[in-house]
Amino acid sequence: MDNFIVSARKYRPATFDTVVGQQHITNTLKNAIKSNQLAQAFLFCGPRGVGKTTCARILAKTINCTNLQPNGEACSECDSCRAFQNGNSFNIHELDAASNNSVDDIRSLIDQVRIPPQAARYKVYIIDEVHMLSQAAFNAFLKTLEEPPNYAIFILATTEKHKILPTILSRCQIFDFNRIRVEDMAAHLAGIAKKENIGYENDGLHIIAQKADGGLRDALSMFDQIVSFSGANVTYRAVIDNLNILDYDYYFNITDTLLQENSAQTLLLFDEILSKGFDGAHFISGLSEHLRNLLVGKDASTIKLLEVSETIKTRYLQQSQTASVSFLLSALNIANQCDISYKLSKNQRLQVELALLKMSNLQSVFNMANMPVAENGAAPNGEVKKKPDTSVNPPPVPTAAPVNDDLDVVRDAPVSYTTDAKNASALTQPSAVIANAVADTKHAPEPPAEKTKVFIPNLHAATSSIKIPKFNELGKIVEEEKAAEEDPYLKGEDKEPFTSDQFLQTWSNYAAKIKAEGKAMSLVTIFTANAPRALSAENYEIVVSNKVQEASFREERPYLLNYLRTTLKNFNIEVNARVEETTAVRKPYTSSEKFQYLASKNPQLIELKNKFNLDFD
Repeated sequence: MDNFIVSARKYRPATFDTVVGQQHITNTLKNAIKSNQLAQAFLFCGPRGVGKTTCARILAKTINCTNLQPNGEACSECDSCRAFQNGNSFNIHELDAASNNSVDDIRSLIDQVRIPPQAARYKVYIIDEVHMLSQAAFNAFLKTLEEPPNYAIFILATTEKHKILPTILSRCQIFDFNRIRVEDMAAHLAGIAKKENIGYENDGLHIIAQKADGGLRDALSMFDQIVSFSGANVTYRAVIDNLNILDYDYYFNITDTLLQENSAQTLLLFDEILSKGFDGAHFISGLSEHLRNLLVGKDASTIKLLEVSETIKTRYLQQSQTASVSFLLSALNIANQCDISYKLSKNQRLQVELALLKMSNLQSVFNMANMPVAENGAAPNGEVKKKPDTSVNPPPVPTAAPVNDDLDVVRDAPVSYTTDAKNASALTQPSAVIANAVADTKHAPEPPAEKTKVFIPNLHAATSSIKIPKFNELGKIVEEEKAAEEDPYLKGEDKEPFTSDQFLQTWSNYAAKIKAEGKAMSLVTIFTANAPRALSAENYEIVVSNKVQEASFREERPYLLNYLRTTLKNFNIEVNARVEETTAVRKPYTSSEKFQYLASKNPQLIELKNKFNLDFD
């Protein structure tokens, strides 16, 4: 029985043309080989399983091929190509930097570089996972990488380019590998299935490609697993069951129930999903992707963004026609908020169910928002809606009283006012226009009964009794009211006598009160460090050390006085703060300062210094 070889090794690309999904890199390398413009060092970067090491091996094989093809590919028949394929080439060396990352390993590599190639043009060194090299190993490698022998070529491969030193990056040609597209991956899997005589469904291969997340090696590993599980028949159902993936049908069914506003069925479908072992976060993430695909399917120009099989794409296009853009955008926003708050919630299931219930009521919200309003304010379903009044109510227009030309005098006769919009604009017209409007009203038919007439007496008589304060008086009144509102001190008439002991005891009680309230310790210190000094029977003074303490006391003073006055029942009590700054005595530090300090106490030291010509050094 032959040993089984996994598909990732068995169908590993051997030429540039067989590399999947990296045409921008393979074309560049082939052109460089044909034009003989090879760099001394290459850096291949990208996610796992996209072909970095494979392209490095193909490049090493091709540049040493003695019978290069016109299209830039190796012949696979010369001695160099056969030696490479058999794994016994002396001119191609591979080093795994994950396990050989010390300075000694790099020094050993540098020693090998000094030996020229045997029966070949180039000596190629492939260093995989180069970001795992230590800092010292990178530094030891710098000089050789910058100025290698003309026969040495280095090909570095890494999944984490940001971990490589900038000095290494500047010495290499950098090639960034892309994630392989779902369509390219599914087509590659279909080709392998045909070669191996394996039955398959396109939907199943697309699911594998999507699950691989751009890595072909992961896709091939899953493909082998499903082939063994399904008995060489890769169907959509086999892939769903084996890889524990939520079926598309669940998302299509849930979206249908949301559009139908069937909240009960939606919650039952979600419960069925949870009972199969799927996580709520995985479900809400998949639902967001489903809603995004429906939104993409609304426009013919964005259909190409759907990375699904043709069968599933058709279902997306059908369902997208039944869902409005407003519904999809609102549901996407709800799902996104649920995804954000899911991990922080203690009741995670409730988060998802609440999001589903919000989505199931979106249609009703949109219908109510778009509901037309009849002229009488009644909605089509019988509900009465108040129609918004965007017009400005016109002021009343006089219909009976005569008006003079200068509009300064109104007659003593009663004046009838109506809210007739026709004559409302007359107030803004000249007197002649108003006179005409009034004249027209004399010949106008009798107004309807529902128009209310209000009779106002003589306006001069009505307004003559109103006393309007002058501007200065009004401003003074406002300032007084404002000052009264901002005054934090309580008012009272109590003036009961109290003793000094009673005052000090009340002071201590207030200090304990602000300490219990958790106020700043600097403020508590002011009340506990020094006792207030009596200047008179009702006037006290507290001594503080600096301006900062004085400002703190000033902010607390209104509350202190209110407490003292109400407790001792005397509203004449006053407490003020006085700053008493003390000058700090500077200690002698230098030799000269120490001598001056001692000489001030013993002047004979100066005579001694002068007599013997002493110095401080």
